[in-house]
Amino acid sequence: MVTSDAHRHIGVLPEWPFYGGPPIRADTTARATIAELIADLDSEGTERALVLPNYGVPIATAAFELNKLAVEAGQAHERISAGLWVSPKASDAALTAEALTLAGEAGVRALKTSFLLGGSPTDDDCAPQLDAIFAAAQAHDLVVHVHTSPGGSSDIDNVGHLVERYGDDVKIHLVHLGGGMSGHMKLIGGRLFDWIAAGKKVYTDTSWTIGFAPRWLVQEIERRGFGEDRILFASDAPWGDHEGELARMCAAVKDTELGRLFLRDNFDALYRS
Repeated sequence: MVTSDAHRHIGVLPEWPFYGGPPIRADTTARATIAELIADLDSEGTERALVLPNYGVPIATAAFELNKLAVEAGQAHERISAGLWVSPKASDAALTAEALTLAGEAGVRALKTSFLLGGSPTDDDCAPQLDAIFAAAQAHDLVVHVHTSPGGSSDIDNVGHLVERYGDDVKIHLVHLGGGMSGHMKLIGGRLFDWIAAGKKVYTDTSWTIGFAPRWLVQEIERRGFGEDRILFASDAPWGDHEGELARMCAAVKDTELGRLFLRDNFDALYRS
């Protein structure tokens, strides 16, 4: 099945001793080159993809240094739209300012940020960086990608502040459908639809979701009669796997109009350069 992937990464990160263990590299399918990435897209049948710098180790420069590779990929292949890594942390302010100078480059369609490595949507120290990130996104008509996961600063209770603060003017892609059981229940149970009804430019994808969530999401869209234009398919490779993510999505949408929207058309509307 030909699909478009709204969230995957490029670049190989250094080993790191996570959680007090030995240095490891868990993202075993990470790709260091554009050629390797294109080969993956070909083997999967992925027509187009949003490609973001790989991130996750607490080395400030690791993801920032991959921004130029992502931009190069977006400019070399019309199948690829590029995203830039930016950080909300005050200690990364200079690196983020430098990254934002690339926001107007051809092929760039998104800015990716996360609070996994520190900071919070409500921290005063993060406010100047967040304001700059969202201002750049508005100026260049980019989407801001925000990681969500349960608990801590990435919980949808915290990330939701960004939707409330910036979502009238900037498109915000909440990665992982709120993140985990609590996030799914909060978003699908009402919050996502409340934001859409209020005019917020909010989107999400089904990567990393618990099995029940995509099916319930489809049922809620059909019951409420709106939201079908806000859901995207994403693999989050190399942290997710394309085969598993696609199987879960296809099980939820079957052979329906929603499937066409989630797997291809919504991507074209949001990310195609």
